[in-house]
Amino acid sequence: MNPTAIGVIGICCFFLLIALRMPIAYAMAMVGFAGFSYLTSTSAALSMVSSELFSTFSRYSLSVIPMFILMGFLAFHAGMGTRLYDLAYKMVGHLPGGLAIATQATCALFGAVCGSNTATAATIGAIALPEMRKYDYDTSLSTASVAAGGALGVLIPPSVIFIVYGIAAEQSVGRLFLAGIIPGILLMSLYMLVIYILARKYPFLGPPGPRSNWRARYMALGGGLLEVMVVFTISLGGLFAGWFMPTEAGAVGVAGVFLVTALKKRVNPAIIMRSLSDTTRTTAMIMLLVGSAVVFGRFIAISRIPFAMAEWATDLALPSFVVIALVLIIYLILGCFIDALALILLTIPIFLPVAVDVLGYDPIWFGVIIVMVVAMGVITPPVGMNVYIIKGVAGDVPLEKIFRGIWPFLFAIVIALALLIIFPALATFLPSLI
Repeated sequence: MNPTAIGVIGICCFFLLIALRMPIAYAMAMVGFAGFSYLTSTSAALSMVSSELFSTFSRYSLSVIPMFILMGFLAFHAGMGTRLYDLAYKMVGHLPGGLAIATQATCALFGAVCGSNTATAATIGAIALPEMRKYDYDTSLSTASVAAGGALGVLIPPSVIFIVYGIAAEQSVGRLFLAGIIPGILLMSLYMLVIYILARKYPFLGPPGPRSNWRARYMALGGGLLEVMVVFTISLGGLFAGWFMPTEAGAVGVAGVFLVTALKKRVNPAIIMRSLSDTTRTTAMIMLLVGSAVVFGRFIAISRIPFAMAEWATDLALPSFVVIALVLIIYLILGCFIDALALILLTIPIFLPVAVDVLGYDPIWFGVIIVMVVAMGVITPPVGMNVYIIKGVAGDVPLEKIFRGIWPFLFAIVIALALLIIFPALATFLPSLI
């Protein structure tokens, strides 16, 4: 049996183990080790695992992960999201669907500090859903808008997904952060437009709230946006300016969040301990996924599946945008069943060579496209992680009702993807400046 056939069998075994509810990291590690052993030898597989894991976990670049995660959890536990929502609500709450529109702005601003879609959805959901319920918003629109808005946390820098993609694809994390800014703002704007059109056509979905005076808006601006701008400027601004390496930028961001919250007496030892505990658990989960993906990726490499995929793409004799559309459809289907981080680590060894070496796409642009497709995965059934988080926050809302409200936001993501494919400069312009 040729190596490619063994690789296909291994991938099928991987999906079978997932269907049997084995954790994804264990499934990748087991299939990767078994497949590598079959194609080479057990001793070679053991040597590969030890050397690859050591070289991977000794890389300085991996230290960027716990830094930005800690920054996000500190912002989460210190209540930054509450003040951001108050600001967005006072600015646009009087529009049709204004509270849901304010939710998108808040998710984007909080994502600029947090970097996690799940933390963004949980934080803003706990704040926004009671307010929207108070103003008689349709529960399907309100819950779906928060779930979709949480996905902005994977696009707006700093993004843990971008960090993991950068490590897997050996690309600059700083350039990826820059590349995500315009697409993130674009997707947020499309979300807002969808909400406004729906609320304007069907007023019962999102009745407008009271209009705030300019003095109240100014006070909220100083209390909400100022904190985020301070952290964003000293951390990511320093990274983009070349003052810091990514890990240093994360550490500076942690110090910035701690400083702005400590000055306002919103942080205490209990919050610090909770943040450190959550960071440790999340980092350990990501590291286990990264290590397992390295082993699985080596198996995929020697099975020659990436080369077979490249030959397939070449033999199709189709325009490159059609091939990339087929790849995105595969990502979309897999994203319905596989966690975002695992999906990135699982598929990059297979599809990145096709996109970059065969089709000639920019790896930074491809990363933005993939992250945006992954953003669809966190809100699509049956494994839409953000939807389940919102279900946990709004326990009385049926799960199917949340999923029913998701479809307009999925349409917005499709439009954003089409614009990125037609106008790649939306993702590559800012990175080209450094």
